[in-house]
Amino acid sequence: MYPEDLRYSKDHEWIRVEGDRGRVGITDYAQKQLGDVVFVELPAVGRTLKAGESFGTVESVKAVSELFSPAAGEVVEVNGALQGKPETINGDPHGAAWMIVLKLDATGTVDLMDAAAYTAFIQDEAK
Repeated sequence: MYPEDLRYSKDHEWIRVEGDRGRVGITDYAQKQLGDVVFVELPAVGRTLKAGESFGTVESVKAVSELFSPAAGEVVEVNGALQGKPETINGDPHGAAWMIVLKLDATGTVDLMDAAAYTAFIQDEAK
């Protein structure tokens, strides 16, 4: 269910490392917990983030949740399509609903899991 080429944080964000860049979004588990997403706030290009730092919010009919960067780096791209169609997050959280692209910093990442470890983590969390 969770793509093998992604790494996952305990905050339910994912990152796909592509060379010196990392594409970031929220997991399928996170979007299911949120329910219907109605708004997303993302950072400006050029913002520098630390691993674990909040970079925006996702608002659903149930709640507003902060987004946390799974890695350190500079925001070099933002998925502007989500502004007009935030519901994409519910339909394709690991694909078209990516949120930001970071130019990765050498300072590293937060504690990230592979797909198997993340699956076990959310099963434990659901207990």
